[in-house]
Amino acid sequence: MKTAYLSLGSNIGDREHNLTRALEVLGAPDLRIVRTSSLYETEPRDMLQQPWFLNLVVQIETSLFPLQLLARTQKVERDLGRKRLVAKGPRSIDIDILLFGNFVIDTPQLQIPHPRLVERRFVLEPLAEIAPDLRHPLTRKTVREMLAGTAGQIVKRHGNQPEKQQ
Repeated sequence: MKTAYLSLGSNIGDREHNLTRALEVLGAPDLRIVRTSSLYETEPRDMLQQPWFLNLVVQIETSLFPLQLLARTQKVERDLGRKRLVAKGPRSIDIDILLFGNFVIDTPQLQIPHPRLVERRFVLEPLAEIAPDLRHPLTRKTVREMLAGTAGQIVKRHGNQPEKQQ
């Protein structure tokens, strides 16, 4: 089993339900959710004229290979109604692979670590909650150190934490 970290976000529909449902559907014998961060409400980036997001990060253990994990996350997104109509636009569910062990992957389909991880407070804040001393495999900076470089982005704890599905 390999350890990986996923970021989940939703900004349309019942955001909290979308995230909870995604966690339920992700869990399987080959993918176990180990830890789940709190929910964080975050302002949109890139395309600003859209609803705010709810985000969380999960630590998983999986026997899947990185491209198999990508296929799984994309299937969950499709099954939960994700439609890619506008780049960076509103979405019912978005699941990104942030880190996968110490793997470094750079293919047209998948980049690990996630290429914008270091600049996204909406990812680093929940990741710092569950793994503050985790190191980026390329920069060797800890999550806590990367988080310190993302001032000016609004991220606030939402309160409720979705139940983990084992």
